[in-house]
Amino acid sequence: MPRICVIDRSETVLPGSSPDTEADSIVGNGVAHHAWTAENVAEQAPVSQPWPAGSTAPSSRLDRAIWGAADVLRRHWVLALLIAAGLVLRLVTQFAYQPALLFFDSKKYLLGTQFDKTAWGSYDPIGYTLLVLKPVLMFGDLGLVALLQHVLGLGIAVVLYVLMLRRGVTRWLAALAVAPVLLDAYQLNAEQTILPDVLFEALVVAGIVLLLWQPRPGLAFVILGGLALGTSAPVRQVGEALILPALIYVLAAGRDWRTRLLHGAVLTFCFALPVVGYMGYSKVILHYGFEMSNMGDAYLYGRAAHAADCATLKLPEDEQVLCPTPAQALKLGVDGLVNNHDSPGVVYQVNIRTSKVRQVNSPLQRPFAYAVIKQQPVRVVGDIARDSIKIFALTRDTVEGDTPIKRWQFQNTYPTYPPGITVSGSNSATNLFAAEGGGEPARVWRRAGIALRFYQLHGGYTPGPLFLLSLLAGIAGIFTFGRRRDPGNLSLACLLVTGSAVAVLLGADLYEFSWRYQLPALVLLPIAGALGATAIARQLDKRRKNEASPAVPAEELAAAGSEQVS
Repeated sequence: MPRICVIDRSETVLPGSSPDTEADSIVGNGVAHHAWTAENVAEQAPVSQPWPAGSTAPSSRLDRAIWGAADVLRRHWVLALLIAAGLVLRLVTQFAYQPALLFFDSKKYLLGTQFDKTAWGSYDPIGYTLLVLKPVLMFGDLGLVALLQHVLGLGIAVVLYVLMLRRGVTRWLAALAVAPVLLDAYQLNAEQTILPDVLFEALVVAGIVLLLWQPRPGLAFVILGGLALGTSAPVRQVGEALILPALIYVLAAGRDWRTRLLHGAVLTFCFALPVVGYMGYSKVILHYGFEMSNMGDAYLYGRAAHAADCATLKLPEDEQVLCPTPAQALKLGVDGLVNNHDSPGVVYQVNIRTSKVRQVNSPLQRPFAYAVIKQQPVRVVGDIARDSIKIFALTRDTVEGDTPIKRWQFQNTYPTYPPGITVSGSNSATNLFAAEGGGEPARVWRRAGIALRFYQLHGGYTPGPLFLLSLLAGIAGIFTFGRRRDPGNLSLACLLVTGSAVAVLLGADLYEFSWRYQLPALVLLPIAGALGATAIARQLDKRRKNEASPAVPAEELAAAGSEQVS
């Protein structure tokens, strides 16, 4: 017999009613004939929510957003503290030197396209002018350029942090790896100065992040990564060296030989596209020739002349005058041999019509440099090696002949660099700001400048041994490669980041050492160290687990297999 469930309508509360009203109705009639039918219920209008309940939806979304943000801060509190400190430092820097800091190289970027009106027309790549200065100055001023560069500095740290977490680096180690970008005073100085260094860092980071976003980059990421890295070369010519580590990485990360060939060809094409495009611009617009820079011979001469032993060097008579004395080489250094008017590689030309004398580089610089490299290669390599290890020094000092480090240090007054940037006159920073849309005069908030200088000189920089440790960890991480199908292996990531750091830093040291040209180390070497340390820790942990697990004899494995088959 099926069970029948009888519902007592007198105890049932219908929607839209309350127990009290239903009970009163039943008691008043004495019977349950007042119970509503389903048709009566369907005809009733839905009961509206009271006002307070309806007004809680927006606040709930707000509460969820607040709790979500609080949870993010709780899990990433180390990075949050570092970003807060970096933000405060950048605000102080922005208000300390207004509207921005200028270096004498700033003029060649501000006036780089005015080659027919001024002697400051650029002889180095002016991608910074075309990508940043010209667009921003159309609606803003140089103060806005400095602000955008500070934002780029913060963005570089956040993007690298996210990449490291994505590739398995622990939160605290990833945060410490981006601390140099956030807190180093030399980075702050570069962001406040009208120079291409921060844009170059951002493009290099963008290319590396795109290539490393997936364990094996897809075609779209290869295209975008190649374009980003290639665009860094017209910003700073040393970016040309990045094609080598990027190409090795793409070829090693491919699943099969077809993928490797395709990705390698696409990366090379996309990398070359901005480079060739700028060389065409140099040829057609700047009339400098189909080249990235017309200073290659001068830089090559500076390095070769600084390394040369002129007493044993065999040269034609007309090239012998280009060989500096040991005292000259020590005093001028590589940079002075290239740019100083006392350099033996400098000659003067007289315009007969105007009787004006101008300084130019000797046309014999190239054959002289080739002769030194051919006859004394060990001296040239040794000279480069001595410069390349200076970054690992514990303190930031200037060796005689090097570009003075004070150029990249905060000053208590607005810095000047005669004759390019002077206190007053046509070459003053104030006049240059007015001419280029800065509007306001150059000024310094003295107390903030003193505080920033004290911070920079008393520990507000990344010590060299940390760079050395990061480099060694990155190199060690390259040799942790295991099965190539393992998506969690970080050896290839270490290869790309460490290789890019070496390519950029050593590429600059080939010509001359400058603390300014070591800035990419803040972005790349700590990241290489974090990835390398994580790769080493994973390998050690894996080896420890393998040793801890008991080995199963082959006979037992065979017996277990036969049982499963039966």
